[in-house]
Amino acid sequence: MRLASALTVLAILWPGNLGAEEKNRLPVTIHGFLMGNASVRMTGKRPLMGEGGAFVLGEERLRLDASGATKSGNGFLLIKGDIFHDAVANRVDGDLREAYAGFRGSRFDLRLGRQIVTWGVGDLFFINDVFPKDWESFFSGRPMEYLKRGVDAVRLQYSSDALNVDVVATPFFTADALPSPKRFFLYNPFAAVAEQRQHTPPVRAENTEVALRLYRRIAGLDVSLYGHHGFWRMPGANMDSDNGTPRISRFYPRLVTWGASAQRNLLDGIVSFEGGRYNSLDDRGGAAPGVPNSQWRVLAAYQRQLARELTATFQGYVEAMESYNSYRNSLPAGFRAEDRVRGVFSVRLTQFLSYQNWRLSAFIACSPTDSDCFAQPEVSHRLSDKSQIRFLSTWALSARRPAARSAARTRERAPLAAIASPTVTVEHVYPPSGPSPGTAA
Repeated sequence: MRLASALTVLAILWPGNLGAEEKNRLPVTIHGFLMGNASVRMTGKRPLMGEGGAFVLGEERLRLDASGATKSGNGFLLIKGDIFHDAVANRVDGDLREAYAGFRGSRFDLRLGRQIVTWGVGDLFFINDVFPKDWESFFSGRPMEYLKRGVDAVRLQYSSDALNVDVVATPFFTADALPSPKRFFLYNPFAAVAEQRQHTPPVRAENTEVALRLYRRIAGLDVSLYGHHGFWRMPGANMDSDNGTPRISRFYPRLVTWGASAQRNLLDGIVSFEGGRYNSLDDRGGAAPGVPNSQWRVLAAYQRQLARELTATFQGYVEAMESYNSYRNSLPAGFRAEDRVRGVFSVRLTQFLSYQNWRLSAFIACSPTDSDCFAQPEVSHRLSDKSQIRFLSTWALSARRPAARSAARTRERAPLAAIASPTVTVEHVYPPSGPSPGTAA
């Protein structure tokens, strides 16, 4: 229903329907790609609700991109969508990635519809990027672009010599897509509770999420300030009873965030800093066991070229929980407490070979506080201007069982048991195309 509504809005707002003369219109350009993905679990274990046997992912995708703009460039339209066959579940479905119309002036850019928004300077660490993610796509090995989900929003960008502004208003809430228990091992402390309900924020004016970014260049630094008023992307949980029968209600707590980032060339590379505070409005005192506490998040990163076509990125990430004593006192019996401070260190190495026809990459992140590591090596080869093949392997290893508290509060990291799965992706582009009109970030 929402897909049909989005296409209707785009048809109405397309400049050709606003009374523009025929000579001001350009034909819509259509291009895309064919892609096949296959991911196999190597541990020999199967989830209790497992489907597909050893396969985590098996699919064929057809991407269709349609874009167009008026000759003046002021009005533009973009639609990106996938039609795919899921061989594991034996079903055919669609995924509307982006669908928006827009108007661009000399200093502003206005877009209405489904769009993917990315903020912040982190590599797989999201502090001020509060927009929804698709963690099932990430852990199953789809290309990285599928990690981000689109939001149905109004976006206004304004640029000037003094200050640049980016505002995103989202009336329709979109949660993170979590890995399915049919294909992944997920720790659920409430598995024995038969009645479990989930509530999403209703569509009301007061539930409209608003995100703001102010940015400019100051003394060689790319500086950004961020703010967001909305909801956590992963659900919290409350337990109550109905005539003595336990019941779990999952909901999305209210959240306000604010933060900043800075980036500049330094020490023969690029140095980045980002920080933010998460104000959990439904758990100000930290005593609600099913709602995340307020917290601080900080990231420092350094990227540089180590050799010809070889780049390394090092990151250090820290979370610090507020009201920790109240949190400890509110824990139900048998639930292991999380650490007050959580730290993660990561490195990404990227090597291009043979005129950049080969790309070798590895991302490794380890947490001394969580006693776990995550690794994702990748090899891709461009067969021609139209085709490429990619091999990726995902490894997640943990030395201890995921915390019950972590699963109950579902912080912004998915509690996964040990997984190991290689993914093969074959992609063919048709036809070759240049930049799409109206797709500037």
